[in-house]
Amino acid sequence: QVQLVESGGDSVQAGGSLRLSCAAPGFIGWSNCMGWFRQAPGKEREKVATIRSDGITSYADSVKGRFTISKDNAKNTLYLQMNSLKPEDTAMYYCAAGRTFASCLARSPGAFGTWGQGTQVTVSS
Repeated sequence: QVQLVESGGDSVQAGGSLRLSCAAPGFIGWSNCMGWFRQAPGKEREKVATIRSDGITSYADSVKGRFTISKDNAKNTLYLQMNSLKPEDTAMYYCAAGRTFASCLARSPGAFGTWGQGTQVTVSS
């Protein structure tokens, strides 16, 4: 049963922008931490950005200043605005929900209990 549904992935040129969405009915209000992860072929899944239920955000160093995570509680949707995209941003992007604030502090994807199926982002040079 799919509980988080990502959308918005696409193929773009370097320097372009995309906005990813994650439909998360029932999770935006329940989860104390929501996050975006990504996984490139042959690499481990890495945390990109997180947002706590109180609005505090955090970002991986590789995306700071370029990506913005946000959520709309009324629409039950999590977003990831990605600007100045680089070829190294190419990956499958996943949204995830964690029950506690501690999930936002953890590096491991295992700290998040609910996942979507992912949306592909491809950035060409």
